[in-house]
Amino acid sequence: MSLADRITRMPRAFDPDRGRDARALLPDAGPILGDLVEGAAGSCPYLLGLIHREADWLPAALDDPDAAAALVLAEAADWQGEGLAGRLRQGKRRVALLSALADLGGAWPLGRVTGLLTDFADAACRAALTSAVAAQIRRGKLPGMTDADVETAGGMVVLAMGKMGAHELNYSSDIDLICLFDESRFDPDDFHDARAAFVRATRAMCATLSDHTAEGYVFRTDLRLRPDPAVTPVCMAMLAAEQYYESVGRTWERAAYIKARPCAGDIRAGERFLETIRPFVWRRHLDYAAIQDAHDMRLAIREHKGLGGPITLPGHDMKLGRGGIREIEFFTQTRQIIAGGRDPDLRLRGTLPALKVLVEKGWVEPDAAGALSESYVFHRTVEHRLQMINDAQTHRLPETDKGFERLACLMDRTSGDLKVELGDRLAAVHECTEGFFARSTEPAAAPQTEAHAFDEALMARWPSYPALRSARSSSLFERLKPDLLARLSESARPDEALVAFDGFLRGLPAGVQLFSLLDAHPQLRDLLIDVIATSPQLAGYLSQNAVVFDAVIGGDFFRDWPGADALSRDLAGVLPDEPDYESRLDRMRRWRREWHFRIGVHLLRGLVDPATAGQQYADLARAILRVLWPEVSRQFALRHGPPPGRGACVLGLGSIGAGSLNPGSDLDLIVIYDPGLQEMSEGKKQLPTRQYYARLTQTLITALTVPMSQGRLYEVDMRLRPSGNQGPVATSWSAFQDYQRNQAWVWEHLALTRAAVVAGPEDLASDIETFRRGVLAPRRDRAEILREVATMRARISAAKAPVSVWEPKVGPGRMQEIELLAQAGTLLAGTAQRSIREGLGNARAEGILGASEVDVLKDAHVALTDLTMAARLLASGPLRPEKLGVAGRAFLLRVLDADSIEALAERLAALHHRCDEIVTAALAPHAGEDAA
Repeated sequence: MSLADRITRMPRAFDPDRGRDARALLPDAGPILGDLVEGAAGSCPYLLGLIHREADWLPAALDDPDAAAALVLAEAADWQGEGLAGRLRQGKRRVALLSALADLGGAWPLGRVTGLLTDFADAACRAALTSAVAAQIRRGKLPGMTDADVETAGGMVVLAMGKMGAHELNYSSDIDLICLFDESRFDPDDFHDARAAFVRATRAMCATLSDHTAEGYVFRTDLRLRPDPAVTPVCMAMLAAEQYYESVGRTWERAAYIKARPCAGDIRAGERFLETIRPFVWRRHLDYAAIQDAHDMRLAIREHKGLGGPITLPGHDMKLGRGGIREIEFFTQTRQIIAGGRDPDLRLRGTLPALKVLVEKGWVEPDAAGALSESYVFHRTVEHRLQMINDAQTHRLPETDKGFERLACLMDRTSGDLKVELGDRLAAVHECTEGFFARSTEPAAAPQTEAHAFDEALMARWPSYPALRSARSSSLFERLKPDLLARLSESARPDEALVAFDGFLRGLPAGVQLFSLLDAHPQLRDLLIDVIATSPQLAGYLSQNAVVFDAVIGGDFFRDWPGADALSRDLAGVLPDEPDYESRLDRMRRWRREWHFRIGVHLLRGLVDPATAGQQYADLARAILRVLWPEVSRQFALRHGPPPGRGACVLGLGSIGAGSLNPGSDLDLIVIYDPGLQEMSEGKKQLPTRQYYARLTQTLITALTVPMSQGRLYEVDMRLRPSGNQGPVATSWSAFQDYQRNQAWVWEHLALTRAAVVAGPEDLASDIETFRRGVLAPRRDRAEILREVATMRARISAAKAPVSVWEPKVGPGRMQEIELLAQAGTLLAGTAQRSIREGLGNARAEGILGASEVDVLKDAHVALTDLTMAARLLASGPLRPEKLGVAGRAFLLRVLDADSIEALAERLAALHHRCDEIVTAALAPHAGEDAA
């Protein structure tokens, strides 16, 4: 399609005579293209010169601009032999002319214009680099390299940075490059020779691109974005660059690498390098400290460039000045840095695509993003007009009225209208972006409450705490301190809350990230004070794992619970981002930690009841096991081969099997494997099947229980396996069946009433569940079962007596006794129900309990479960209400629906007594009999 068919606007000639001269060079252009050429050349001396030089090429190019652009790119990329520099300069002239005319006429949108300029820069870099490296290889300067290595530049890669990396080159842009080489392709003895050759190749490439000749130039190149450019060579080893970023890389370098991409040379090596430094660019936590860093960079640029004054149009810098292009880029990149470590969807190079996704993810308001996007396009359009006048790398608006008139001619509007729109857009961008950054420097506003006289001696210790030893963290905290103290003042007992806050602060290993997060999100301060004042157990955990606050900001924290299946998919979806097994385990630990914290906070704030929280804790554990078991199996298989036979399943018993855990629950597990007819595994290091599954199970236990920097997943108890601690850690399917049919004790069948497969292959899991139901189905001898339960009760009572009325689990009339009676009812009924409520109903049907007794035990089990849930959230050890703060006691009373601690203690004592009476009466006829 001809360019004439796409014209939507028309520039005017500031100098009509020059415009007519240019039009005369294209006598067959037609009226529309003639007007376009006249307006462009009449306002841009540079374009006039290009039209003179390319008058023979231009008519055909205007007839089909897309085909012409594609041909120029292909010729630049494929050119071999002599005359490369001249051919690239010719290509640049043609791309500059064609893109300018398509831009001025509105035939191509901004993205097409900047994309073509960038594509040509890529092609030019590839051609110049290939030529330079080929010369080094021909001269024998690159050890071990031959002509076959020219295509990958012998392991050298050029990273496009900045606007080139983002495919956003402006009309008269530098290209920011970082040149690296893969040192692993060379013997250590050849390293220095290889580096010297790559340095020469880099300089030759840059000369081809940037030297000015009679033919012009291709692109000005800038290599100063590389690590420590004052002392490092222009082409560095990748390992040296990686070590630099790991040790001393700065925030501005992280921001620069948002847009980085390999554009020439060994593209795969470049992609591997970018993946290697991904943890440097994209932090795992929400990085609100980056706001202050970006703000400091903005101020430094303004001061260095003398751009700190108010917005006045004459001479205003459209890139670096207030309300300019860089402000929009900083605004966008800062949010990407904050959240991109947690959300890969935000790792986009382009400014406009990034703004769009930031809106979709809830990080930027749609109206703000829309206004900034429109202004970004307008600003870049103005920038292009300024640059195409004389091919000058300028971003400054004209100083004179004549200069504004020329610019207005290129914008196809009046000078007055242009000035009004410029002023409005610059002011709007400045207001939006300055408001975002200014919040990071303003003191946190404290609620208007009467000041409380806190303990000054206690607060005087704070500067000595690890989290407050750096100047930056101390500065952030001093801004937050008035607001935090005001919120503590509002608690029922401020001095008590201060002591709890002091404990939290004392345990905090570092402060910058958390304080930056609290600074950016005042609502988190309420949550922090609430957690600290209510739950010392959660507060202590939070001080060591403050990064879990990321989950609160991440968008899903207060949404409906997703369920075990969705959790499994979510966890499985994030693991491929991790490079190795240990990293994936750490990712699981972080992931589990955030969801575990979410459940606790929801329970603490009354968003869920204890029963719902118990189901959610169980969902979380099941999701972990579903994803962890195949991950452990894959890792184990790398050395010992895939699991023999049908593989293995993880059977959960007790609370995990029944689907209700508390915050401190361990996991009762059994591993059952079916080797089929295989006697040995088929890996590099073969193992007998029994040893294979025993070691695989131990690997699972290690993955679950070993405490690492990210904490541990769960404690594991495998004593419920056949033969207990004396038996193998993994049980074969045939042995499990034989044991349960012929050797299992009654208590082991009682345990099966709450068993469920939580991970493993579906066919084996289905067989295990069918077998479980079959084992539980036969009718049992009622007297024998109750005699066994009575004996178990007596042994438990003799082994452990309850320490107080606040012990909900073990002791007369406590949860364990109620559950034993319920499991006995299920076993006698021959059903496979896992629920305690249904089990108590079975006990009634079997004549063990009366209807009123069942109701009492059901209500008691709910109350004691609620007490367990609250106790584990409030304290890591036995619950002692007298040691709780006001908020903790209030939470306990709310969960148990009581008016006072004293009244609750009396109610619990009466509940234990009544339940003890019921259980004793049910088991009394069998309590003294010999269970052996």
